[in-house]
Amino acid sequence: MKKSVVSAALAALAIGVVFAAPAKAADVSACLITKTDTNPFFVKMKEGATAKAKELGVTLKAYAGKIDGDSESQVAAVESCIAEGAKGILIAASDTKGIVPTIKKARDAGLLVIALDTPLDPATAADATFATDNLLAGKLIGEWANKTLGDKAKNAKIGFLDLTPSQPTVDVLRDQGFMIGFGIDPKDPNKIGDETDPRIVGHDVTNGNEEGGRKAMENLLQKDSSINVIHTINEPAAIGAYQALKAVGLEKQVLIVSVDGGCPGVKSVKDGVIGATSQQYPLMMAALGVEAIKKFADTGEKPKPTEGKSFFDTGVSLVTDKPVAGLKSIDTKEGTAKCWG
Repeated sequence: MKKSVVSAALAALAIGVVFAAPAKAADVSACLITKTDTNPFFVKMKEGATAKAKELGVTLKAYAGKIDGDSESQVAAVESCIAEGAKGILIAASDTKGIVPTIKKARDAGLLVIALDTPLDPATAADATFATDNLLAGKLIGEWANKTLGDKAKNAKIGFLDLTPSQPTVDVLRDQGFMIGFGIDPKDPNKIGDETDPRIVGHDVTNGNEEGGRKAMENLLQKDSSINVIHTINEPAAIGAYQALKAVGLEKQVLIVSVDGGCPGVKSVKDGVIGATSQQYPLMMAALGVEAIKKFADTGEKPKPTEGKSFFDTGVSLVTDKPVAGLKSIDTKEGTAKCWG
């Protein structure tokens, strides 16, 4: 008996399983699958899910990819959740298209599947999506950057620090939103990189972390050292970009905008490293997701989207200490009160 218990524990560790509540404490089990377990956004998401699971008596298992973009680990996690008889899955997918066949298996097996933060492609591949309005998040920082630059926006040199080559929906939505807000025609709204606006220097990928942001920024500087606006997929990538700029003495030349609203990111706005960020609320996403799985297990009822939208909108706020006319924002004091991580 002892050997089997040890073997099971080792197997759980091998696939990155974390138990948030004892299995014997509940009849309802759920899975949380995030892109990584190191990004503060997903750390907070896990905290929210864990706390709500404990409150509701739900057994939660948490899985994560090794890095942002590691879809293979997420596919394996979904298959494990199906095999273990979970009632539902909360997933922030790395490959929003590639994972759809595996998600279909889960739904066919009777599991409720909720996409968190990142809509699947198509979004209807999940039963529901709980997320920031990522298009709006991009629009807010795009419009802020445009109005901050004023007349100089007409001749801006813009770089995009994106997520991964697979172009997950969250990446596309934020990019396209920024372009719309800044006044750039994004061309195909479902694709990154087909724009023809001469102000765009280029795109590079970061895997959503500081090191990736630094390398991507260095690559874009090699294309055009006069670059003066940077849109980043998240705040870790923004910090990496700033480090690269500072290393060559260009940190004051470039206006950096981002999305996340984590406490380190809000502090970076306060310190002038990031000009503005769109704050999202991962703890709320995860907590509401666990509630939805519990309700589905108890009643069979599936969650409904926010009125007028195709997903459940968990909110977004523009955070900056340099507000512009005609654009609602909160300052870093209020952003700090609402931040996470």
